[in-house]
Amino acid sequence: MPLPTQMAQQLSKRILVIDGAMATQIQAAGLQEADYRGARFADASGALTGCNDLLCLTRPDLIKGIHRSYLEAGADIIGTNTFNATPVSMDDYGLGHLVEEINREAAQLARGVADEFSTADPTRPRFVAGSIGPTRATLSLSPDVNDPGYRSNTFQEIAAGYYQQIEGLVDGGVDLLLAETVFDTLTLKSCLWAIAEYAERHGQAPPLMISVTITDRSGRTLSGQTLEAFWVSIQHARGLASVGINCALGPREMRSYVEELSGLAPLPLTCYPNAGLPNEFGEYDETPTQMADVLGDFARQGWLNMVGGCCGTTPDHIQSIARAVHGLPSRNVDAVTPEPLARFSGLEPLTLRPDSNFTMVGERTNVTGSRRFARLIKSEDHEAAVEVARQQVEGGANIIDVNLDEGLLDSEAEMLTFLNRIAAEPDIAAVPVMVDSSNFAVIESGLRCLQGKGIVNSISLKEGEDVFRQQARIVRRYGAAVVVMAFDEHGQAVDIDGRLQIYDRA
Repeated sequence: MPLPTQMAQQLSKRILVIDGAMATQIQAAGLQEADYRGARFADASGALTGCNDLLCLTRPDLIKGIHRSYLEAGADIIGTNTFNATPVSMDDYGLGHLVEEINREAAQLARGVADEFSTADPTRPRFVAGSIGPTRATLSLSPDVNDPGYRSNTFQEIAAGYYQQIEGLVDGGVDLLLAETVFDTLTLKSCLWAIAEYAERHGQAPPLMISVTITDRSGRTLSGQTLEAFWVSIQHARGLASVGINCALGPREMRSYVEELSGLAPLPLTCYPNAGLPNEFGEYDETPTQMADVLGDFARQGWLNMVGGCCGTTPDHIQSIARAVHGLPSRNVDAVTPEPLARFSGLEPLTLRPDSNFTMVGERTNVTGSRRFARLIKSEDHEAAVEVARQQVEGGANIIDVNLDEGLLDSEAEMLTFLNRIAAEPDIAAVPVMVDSSNFAVIESGLRCLQGKGIVNSISLKEGEDVFRQQARIVRRYGAAVVVMAFDEHGQAVDIDGRLQIYDRA
């Protein structure tokens, strides 16, 4: 989905400026417990200090003031104070039931201030991005080092929470949705699922901005993906209008990753780093001038469409950044023209090119094709079963096929357990997964475990076009590729012409 018309028009002329850190400004305000409680929550049990999102209800004056300070500094886009406003985070304070209200009020606060500035200068409209944080859940990683297959939340639970947040943000009037500080691509995929669900129910959803976090100089996310693998995993997202990088690193440390992403994505690119790396006290020391010098160079290199600041940045930082990019052209998105190739990903990307060698699919993690693997799964010897997958990768498999269809197994549960366990093994998780089942419910169980772009094996026209379309749409929502079998309502195609007819129809 394209950006809002006015925003696209502005981007064609210049680099737009994103605001700076909300939490940094809240911390600087020196709030007390009473500020978080207000009159409404005076008798609430448990401490509320630190629940910054709640301030949209109890200190709206403060939040509006922060928005205003960034707009005065030169920001074109302000983010709502909703980074943690999902049930999984708000439940820590006993406030999960307020998720929709908090998001709606936060959006309305930002909308009101942005509209004031747009009215004052109609030639420079201001925009509101609904901030959607990563939650504290890691769907790709176990929070228990002793149980790599354990997850504290399910894909469906996180998606349902994101749906509540999205409803509140859209009702409050945001121009865009901003899924930011992404450190686990599978958690992001649950957000993408929620956005697609919202769009299906309501007819549309706002354009989506996605910003990933590269955690250190390894060039990977916290859940282990390279930047290219991440891009391959999320480019299916409904309404995707921009992609970028924020948080964890200062601008200098972020340089090579911004350059890489600018060459990968044929979309507007965002960059809003921290004010350097945190010092021994957890504070950020990079000055506005230092940040602006580096980000100004990024702009001169032609890498940026939107730029701002994350942790530790202030209105002074944003003012300096705005001055540094003033008059510089926005990155030429049309110059990025990816080749039309088949791309998949685990922790690392896999691209099939005309000159590629044979792509090897490891089939030993298949209960119907390997008696040993079937025995290990039935006896719940998961560690040994994981070793079968490892041997496949060490033997040269580019893709791992996982099939757990067996009459005596709970195949949906086994698929979830096994895929969660191999996700904890970087050498196995590096390659894409092919989820193999004749039962679509098992396939969907597997897709809920893949942070990369996997492959479904398979769907067909055996049950007719309606079922085929429904399954294909679901597969696309999860961002997976698909194998289509040469079956239709009349059975399997027996010759080349018959196969081609089925594939043309599919």
